[in-house]
Amino acid sequence: MPTFAWLARFGADFDALSADQQAVFLAAVAHFIADLKAGAFRSSLRVKGVKGAAGIFEMTWTADGRATFEYGSEINPGETHIIWRRVGTHDVFRTPC
Repeated sequence: MPTFAWLARFGADFDALSADQQAVFLAAVAHFIADLKAGAFRSSLRVKGVKGAAGIFEMTWTADGRATFEYGSEINPGETHIIWRRVGTHDVFRTPC
């Protein structure tokens, strides 16, 4: 099972989302986890690198919903570790780190 951590900024971003937005994001994370296990992300998540931010990736979780993350060092051998950085609208790209 992949492991996760989040930066304090992510926590503040998440808390600022409405309850509905939080639910949609968490549903997208369930797909994200399944895709990590399968070894390929579904096209609807549009996972890709963030331009100008080496090692930072983005995931689309709704029409104007984005989350940024990076891969961290494995906590459990053989399991991917994700560090969530930002979550919200396109505005997260102003400071994806």
